Amino acid sequence: MNIIACIKVVPEEQDIVVLPSQELSFDKAQWKIGQYDLNALEAGKQLAKETGGTMKVLTLGGDALSKTKIRKDILSRGADDLNVVITDKDLSDSLITAKAISAALKEMGECDLMIFGTGSSDLYAQQVGNQVGTLLDVPVVNEVNVISAQDGSIKVERVLESDVEVLELPLPAVVSVTAEINMPAIPGMRDIMSAGKKPVNELTVDLSSLAQTTEVVSDLAPVQKNRKLQIVKGDTEEMVDALLQFLNN
Repeated sequence: MNIIACIKVVPEEQDIVVLPSQELSFDKAQWKIGQYDLNALEAGKQLAKETGGTMKVLTLGGDALSKTKIRKDILSRGADDLNVVITDKDLSDSLITAKAISAALKEMGECDLMIFGTGSSDLYAQQVGNQVGTLLDVPVVNEVNVISAQDGSIKVERVLESDVEVLELPLPAVVSVTAEINMPAIPGMRDIMSAGKKPVNELTVDLSSLAQTTEVVSDLAPVQKNRKLQIVKGDTEEMVDALLQFLNN
């Protein structure tokens, strides 16, 4: 089975600086694979191993994707090769992102299964996988907890409110997997060393015709407030009365 894992590189949360104006600065932020995309990579790696297939990785983003460190990190997680689209296009719009990914997938050629994380670590819109499946006109299912390969199809499971839904999808197909599907493995030294020898393909995809459907007006952190610490002493009845008074106020 030939698999393409579609992932997003996001800034490290602890490196994001809140400026006095409440604006967010990403100038000193290191870049990493999105948390939910780690599950997509692990699911693709395991499925490729079980079926004797391959896993390619596709990612879109800005100049951060030019850095060797993040590329090696991606390739050390079971990918056979990495395909990168570097663009200054605003990818905060999920539909624009889905259209860009669809165009890149067509450049990469045919595959059996495209795997997404349930959502990106930064925006968590949970829409891109479904939109890509719709644009490519292939079966698509989200919130997948289990994937097993069949002859020319896959069987997937997902948890609903009180039931487990089991579906069989003909290939090619698109799935978005949850964090419950696996525990992403930490790359070993051999994986890290071999990552530097794997191919990286920089795709040229014309995204100029993609018009923005949304506009980011501002990107601000919430105003931080100091917590009030009030200690109540006395017997149980007095403390309960004081708590009720605080809640009423």
